[in-house]
Amino acid sequence: MAITIVKGQKADLTKTNPSLVQVLIGMGWRNADSVEVDFSAFVLAGNGKVSRDEDLIFYGNPLGANRSVSLLVGDKQHVAGQVDREQVTVSLNSIPGEVAKIAFSLTVYEGEKRKQNFSQIEDAYIRIIDPSNGNELLRYNLGKDFSVETAVVVGELYRYNSDWKFNAIGSGYAGGLGALCSSFGIEVKEEAIKPPTPTPTPTPTPTPQPPAAPTVIQPDKPANKPPLNLNRPKSEATNVPPVGGSINLNKIELKKRGDSINLQKNSGSLGEILINLNWDQKKKKTGWFGGGSNLDLDLACLYELKDGSKGVVQALGNSFGSLNRPPFIALDGDDRTGTVKTGENLRINGNMIKELKRVLVFAFIYEGAANWAEANGVVTIKQSGGPDIEVRMDEHEKNKGMCAIALFENVQDQTFSVEKLVSYFAGHKNMDEAYRWGLKWVAGSK
Repeated sequence: MAITIVKGQKADLTKTNPSLVQVLIGMGWRNADSVEVDFSAFVLAGNGKVSRDEDLIFYGNPLGANRSVSLLVGDKQHVAGQVDREQVTVSLNSIPGEVAKIAFSLTVYEGEKRKQNFSQIEDAYIRIIDPSNGNELLRYNLGKDFSVETAVVVGELYRYNSDWKFNAIGSGYAGGLGALCSSFGIEVKEEAIKPPTPTPTPTPTPTPQPPAAPTVIQPDKPANKPPLNLNRPKSEATNVPPVGGSINLNKIELKKRGDSINLQKNSGSLGEILINLNWDQKKKKTGWFGGGSNLDLDLACLYELKDGSKGVVQALGNSFGSLNRPPFIALDGDDRTGTVKTGENLRINGNMIKELKRVLVFAFIYEGAANWAEANGVVTIKQSGGPDIEVRMDEHEKNKGMCAIALFENVQDQTFSVEKLVSYFAGHKNMDEAYRWGLKWVAGSK
């Protein structure tokens, strides 16, 4: 039988349940339709601070603490008679030794800006479940103790000697997620938390921005770690840049091969997913007069449908696909120069996810030497209501004209996981064999 605890009360977990190696943390609430609530968790050292930015666990970074803390994305589990709004699994035996506690919080999205707060949130709770048998071990109901607060630290798992315990905290903050981040040791840009206050002085002329393509492809790397930027759309997506880079909740970059993220599911549907390829135009100098041709990169994909049919969407051979009939993927056009601001775009009909098994996004150099470092290619994945996901083709291999960029895989017909590949091949056939697509290839042209 579940034990209900009150604010300030602490309760044993592993001491009274010695076989407990994993817990499921469930949180729920009721709110007005216009109030958006975000969940986050902070993995904290003994000083009560995070050790690095990745210790902020949220929809954009659902894994942390050596993968021992995992935020469930997509549909939640029905456990002990109800389905929670948010669920997190914590593998207690896998938590690194330097971690002292994990704090769980709720924040009202843009609360100050929208003049919303926790007085509009009802029936908020946190509960701890043993996933091995579905039993609810502990429950803490927050009640109606809040008014102007826009963030609440609900409770925390904490280490006590060799055991794990739970503390019902229920502490409210003004300032939303930004205030929580600051209190836990993550620097935050103040202007990102609330809109700037108008002043009677003239608005200074903004510094001119560099052209769009170079800005996307070659951003400056700051010498020092920049503060956390909380000026972002409400979304639910995965990876946070490592220490030394900022957390930008408008954009998530998959840094390393194998990094992956689940796309956000909104109102029962993924909607349209846009995949954009952009690259630098660098005219190659050849001959006595410096003439030459530009690199021509093509964006394309291999697809496999649930019915077993497979194929390719690419400009080569005029296989541009279709959004509204199989393969439910379409290529917009063919940028031969790299100077078109919008670059090349693939679109996936996320409403038809139940028909799609996997999609391999790739690019190849149709014209010009296979010098990927010169191209500086970047792929941006745009999803409805979620942050942009960026994959840079930053690991180069000369003399191979094809790059497998990202693999989309169906997750329970609810969303796609996106994995960074950035692996290079001599041609379509070699890439096909590496990912076991099983297509037959013949020479083609535009």
